[in-house]
Amino acid sequence: MRDVIQTNGLIIAADNSGAIGGKRNDLVRVPYETVGYFSARVALMECVAAGGEPFAAIIHNFSGDDAWPLLCDGIKQAAVEIGCTLELTGSTESNFVMNQSATGVVIIGRHVRNIDQFDRNAVRYGVIGKPLVGSEVLENPDDVASLAVFKKINSMSGVESVVPVGSKGIRYELEQLAERPLTCELDLEKSSGPATCFIIAVQEAAMKAVEQAAGIVYWCTI
Repeated sequence: MRDVIQTNGLIIAADNSGAIGGKRNDLVRVPYETVGYFSARVALMECVAAGGEPFAAIIHNFSGDDAWPLLCDGIKQAAVEIGCTLELTGSTESNFVMNQSATGVVIIGRHVRNIDQFDRNAVRYGVIGKPLVGSEVLENPDDVASLAVFKKINSMSGVESVVPVGSKGIRYELEQLAERPLTCELDLEKSSGPATCFIIAVQEAAMKAVEQAAGIVYWCTI
C-alpha cells in the first residue's frame, strides 16, 4: 500500500530517508538540500496523484540543527517545481546526535479531485522515467522523471491516472493500477527510489500528446 491516506477532505502522504545525507557514516553522501528535495518529491507526487492539492509539509529531522534550513530549501524547490506553495513546520532531534542521517516528510493536501474511476481495459499503460535508487539518482539525472513533466502529464486531457513508483518497483504499482499482469522494457522489479519514474493510464487518443510532453514513454504490453 502506498503511504497515502484520505480523511476529512485531506490527502496525507509521507516519505522517509535513512543513511542519506552529510554524515560520515551515511551510505549515500549528498547535501541536505538534495535530501529535502527528493523526500518532498515523493510525498508531493503521491499527494497530487491521489487527487490532492498540497499546502503544508511536516519535517521530521534527525540530522541536527544545521540540516534544518537546508532540508527546508530542498522542500521549497520541489514545491515550486510541482506548482504549489507549502507552509513548513516540523521538529529536529537536538538532544541526541545520530551517526547517520534520517529524515521524514509528511505532505498534507486538500482533496480536490476524484481519481481511478475509469475503465481499466480501455486505456494504455506506460512508464515515464526509469527506476533508479541510491547514487544512481544523482548519476543519471536525465532518467529521472521531472516534477514539471509529472505536473503537466497529470493535468492533461485523456490521462486517467498517474502513479509514482517507489521501492516496491514498477510491477507492483502497475498491477495494482491495471488489475492484470503487464510488462515493458524496463526492470519491473527494481526499486524506483525517490519516485524516479511514474506510471500513467492514458486513453489511446492522448498517447501522442503524452509522448510529446514526456519525451520518452515506455509503453506496457500484455
